[in-house]
Amino acid sequence: MKRGEIIELEITSPAFEGSAVGRVDNQVVFVPFALPGDRIRARITRKKRKFAEAVIEEILSPSPDRTDPVCLHFGTCGGCRLQNAAYGRQLEYKQAIVRGLMERIGGLTGIEVRPVIPSPRQYGYRNKMEFSFGSRRWLTSDEIATGEKISRDFALGLHIPKRFDRILDLEECHLQEPVSIKILRFVRKTALDQGWDPYDVSDHTGYLRNLIIRLGINSGEVMVNLVTTSWDEERTAYLKEQLGEHFPEITTLLNSINSGPNPTAIEKEIVLFGSGTLHDRIGSYEYRIAPFSFFQPNTLQAENLFKVIKSAASPNKEDTVYDLYCGLGAIGIFLSKEAGRVIGVESQSLSIELARKNALEKGFDNCKFFALDVIESLQKEFLSEHGSPDIVILDPPRAGLHPKAVSSLRDASPAKIVYTSCNPATQARDLALLSDDYEISPIQPVDMFPQTWHIESVATLHRRKV
Repeated sequence: MKRGEIIELEITSPAFEGSAVGRVDNQVVFVPFALPGDRIRARITRKKRKFAEAVIEEILSPSPDRTDPVCLHFGTCGGCRLQNAAYGRQLEYKQAIVRGLMERIGGLTGIEVRPVIPSPRQYGYRNKMEFSFGSRRWLTSDEIATGEKISRDFALGLHIPKRFDRILDLEECHLQEPVSIKILRFVRKTALDQGWDPYDVSDHTGYLRNLIIRLGINSGEVMVNLVTTSWDEERTAYLKEQLGEHFPEITTLLNSINSGPNPTAIEKEIVLFGSGTLHDRIGSYEYRIAPFSFFQPNTLQAENLFKVIKSAASPNKEDTVYDLYCGLGAIGIFLSKEAGRVIGVESQSLSIELARKNALEKGFDNCKFFALDVIESLQKEFLSEHGSPDIVILDPPRAGLHPKAVSSLRDASPAKIVYTSCNPATQARDLALLSDDYEISPIQPVDMFPQTWHIESVATLHRRKV
């Protein structure tokens, strides 16, 4: 095979990160938007020694798993790569992906991977979407084919996969409730009518950076956060008036300022109306959520995820539970009624402030939260002051555990570890590092992200008897 070559390919299995796999002469070929059971003509776009990548030129025989995508942007926007697959099949793909990663990356054979717990909603499930403004709009092949002159200097939507500088101008998105896309369209029209310029990632000029919409799925609250490069009182006053008039469901509106090249370096948050926070519930537990604090993006499915974690941890009043990478304390608070003590640890101080407020407001006085690095919380000084953990709950970022965190965790030697991950590849790596000291129970995947290749995975580890 070589780049540009057209091949016929039988797609045999799903692959991590949203492609599917076929083989030619024992050479693996990854094809995005293909499904197991497809027979296709594909064009090679990249050739490496151990694998190749290709794109679909023609579907010769479609997989029986195929279904019609609901979104007009499917195939261009990279957010919903599995929207062309029946939902039941998506769950089977994800189970197979988790099992394959555990075996291939972790070398963990013989560990049961249970069927994936489905999401209560297949669409409209996300409580947060972050849309980007850009001065370099991506035109789709359909838009180009019309022959119409379309301006490329303004877009509001999502980044094209692997193109940080190109924005797909969204007309619809089905991952949030309909009010979200209505607000997006309105803000875009307002910005265009008023001549507000979008941010340019190359020369770092422009006013508009992001539109972040958070929804309280159980509370009905709506937070809108406009991220700009500067404070402009006249513009924000106008937007406040217009949104207030057209969207009475918005409960709080903010303008966050980020003037530098770092896309996450927020310098100031200005509340234009409302409290500046959002409330939502997971089960019977209510949480206050700040504009940039982490909260499980699928609220309804988060309740199922937390129940899995609680069942795996099974704490009692004698247990000290460490909730590491705790964010705003959601999981720790969810376990607090059963546990003796909960120690929450998170490096982001604003999240810890929220965690303390969430615990204090609801009277969970057996919860204590600390703003420090997870590795520090597993050192002898901290453990001697606050007690060694009987149970550790882990929910690290996608990169997984730092090697020092793994070493410190083994030294702390809790009886049980419940490791939740949104990246089963790094989870498999970490489980392998812990497997000499811990037995790994069946792994429970939970589908937090329908229509996408992402999957949450919960592993329970029991300390081996010496």
